[in-house]
Amino acid sequence: MSHLQNNRIVYGCPWVVAFFSVIQPAFAGTIVTLPRVDISTTHADGTQDEPSLANAPLSASSPDQGSLRMSRLSSPDAASLLRNLPGVSTYSGGRLADLPVLNGMADDRVATVVDGVRIAPACPNHMNPALSYIDPDSVQTATATTGLTPVSNGGDSLGGTINVERADPRFARHGKILVTGRARGTYRSNGGAYSAAGSMTVANDILSLRYSASYDESGDYDAGGGLGRVLSTEYLRYMHDVTLGIHKRNHLFVLTFSQQDAPREGFPNQFMDMTNNRSTGVNGKYVGTFNWGTLEARGYWQHVTHAMNMLADKTGNMPMNDDSRTAGYALKATIPLGLAHTLRLGSSFDHEGLNDWWPPVTGSMMMGPDTFHAINNGHRDRLGHFAEWEAHWTSRLSTLLGLRNDLVMMDTGNVAPYSWTGMMNATDAQAAKAFNARSHGRTDVNFDVTAMARYRVLDSLDVEAGYARKSRAPNLYERYAWGQSNMASTMIGWFGDGNGYVGNLDLKSEVGHTASVTFRWHDPSAENRWELKVQPYYTYVHNYINVQVLHSLSSSKNKLNGSLLQFVNHDAQMYGINSSGHYTVWNTHAYGKGELTGSLSWVRGQDMVSHSGLYQQMPLHGTLALNETIGPWTGRVELELIKSKTTVDQIRLEPRTPGYALLNLGGSYTWRMMTLSAGIDNIFNQRYYMPLGGILVETEKSTGQHIAVPGMGRSFNVSLAASF
Repeated sequence: MSHLQNNRIVYGCPWVVAFFSVIQPAFAGTIVTLPRVDISTTHADGTQDEPSLANAPLSASSPDQGSLRMSRLSSPDAASLLRNLPGVSTYSGGRLADLPVLNGMADDRVATVVDGVRIAPACPNHMNPALSYIDPDSVQTATATTGLTPVSNGGDSLGGTINVERADPRFARHGKILVTGRARGTYRSNGGAYSAAGSMTVANDILSLRYSASYDESGDYDAGGGLGRVLSTEYLRYMHDVTLGIHKRNHLFVLTFSQQDAPREGFPNQFMDMTNNRSTGVNGKYVGTFNWGTLEARGYWQHVTHAMNMLADKTGNMPMNDDSRTAGYALKATIPLGLAHTLRLGSSFDHEGLNDWWPPVTGSMMMGPDTFHAINNGHRDRLGHFAEWEAHWTSRLSTLLGLRNDLVMMDTGNVAPYSWTGMMNATDAQAAKAFNARSHGRTDVNFDVTAMARYRVLDSLDVEAGYARKSRAPNLYERYAWGQSNMASTMIGWFGDGNGYVGNLDLKSEVGHTASVTFRWHDPSAENRWELKVQPYYTYVHNYINVQVLHSLSSSKNKLNGSLLQFVNHDAQMYGINSSGHYTVWNTHAYGKGELTGSLSWVRGQDMVSHSGLYQQMPLHGTLALNETIGPWTGRVELELIKSKTTVDQIRLEPRTPGYALLNLGGSYTWRMMTLSAGIDNIFNQRYYMPLGGILVETEKSTGQHIAVPGMGRSFNVSLAASF
């Protein structure tokens, strides 16, 4: 049986260190390990199988330590931990809520799993995605699987899977008491941003109790190249969680209570800002090893109250409220069938209940006198089951075959405009009557298949290839958003493009067919001095959910260039190539270790009906970095390279952006239990526009200028951390 290694994370603050440096000797050497979920197979000749294709396919990537340190230093958004990974990009809304993109597929097309839970955004603008509910300091592991995704690692998605996990509880040895913790404070000059995070654990050999908290605040940031301040980019967030762990022999039970409050977060590419988001949740996990194999069980419940309106940078008043309740379970059994075969069986259920209503505004003839009901008691329930067979035929050849079924059931109640009478609400009143006249219940029966094979051609070359059929049912807003007036439709949409959106009750599930091959050249020795991965892929999506134009939004009263768009099913294709690698330049006692890392990704998407480019496809981009480690010192010089974006979605009026290069610098020094980190982002204060950032909506609404969101200028960042 293999074991989890509980590594200490070096964070903290000076007064905590001073206190616990006195009591630390009494608790020294009290940390123990816990049973893992996965099982390794050792053959009679003493050799071990290659890493599991289900848990570690070649297409799965984890950030290197240098990139992780700079990400934590530069941003409070957990999505930033995945930057620089091949095939992974993000598009920005607020600075706490970047939405992930894998191989050109974004947001709901990506299975984003936090602590085993897949949480859907409870917002028509997706201002509160799953990764916004965990701060980077709490993350123990973060992986992204692009291309071929095992059925045990996600369903109801097309692009791949992102898995983010907190650390498991830590326990003391028998008869001992463990007291340990960390704390950190960070300052970022651009925007005057402050962050603080910390945790403390008290445990014996059976029980463990951990408390963690974080605080993040920033004003609006300044764009590079002297473009000035980018309005609606401020944020404020508090997070708390308490984790109880029980460990007895080969069994581990973990229960986490969490709460998040985000009183404000600006969104420069939306008509609205987030004026409050409160999440309360409970997450439970059980892991046990038995004679027959391993069982993992998870259950969760979350309640989110979400409010939107305009912060001071925007003009107007239009309150919007959401109330979401999610709950579910996931079961996974891993059963070894002899020495060479493993069977995985699983079942999961996810319930999403949502109310979205817009209170009337006193004195407004348009927003009143009644409440606007956008989603009325809507629900989306997904029941999934899978079976997966992994076989190691020889020491060089292994295969994986999986089948998954997801039953997605959706419904919602009748809706209502602000008023059923009057000219100002006539469009929405007519749309509401048409929506209420139809049946709203829909059921999607989807099937996924993944077939993969890995072959070690040479001691220095591994090849992984296969095919995946993936499915995704529409989300609640893609089906049930119904308002067709300019005001109502522009409140719907998570794309940051200034267009208005209306749903479609007749949407079908997307079905994607992906073929991919990954070549991995590597150092055949155990030193792993060099590695190169290359992954070409092709995906054809039947019933891809795209849009069609209903009419223009422009009028004598506003200067918007956008259109009213309705979600429709089209066919689409995406193809591209991802590559990454590292090379040890030097590794000596006198000069430490120097490692060169890099990644390069390219993707192209096309709607096969409209023949337009697909929205938010990242242009050719890559990262080249040099990491250096000498004793307690670590440093990183990083160059980001992004080509100009010329292939765009013309229907959405997606802006073209010029290419750019950014130079970033960072380093850290550890002394005993303290670590001082510092860095400079965008050293030369380069002017650039984010290729996936959408447009400055407020600027277009007032001036008619169609401008992409500018990127952040130079920022000096510093962090002081300690552990005990």
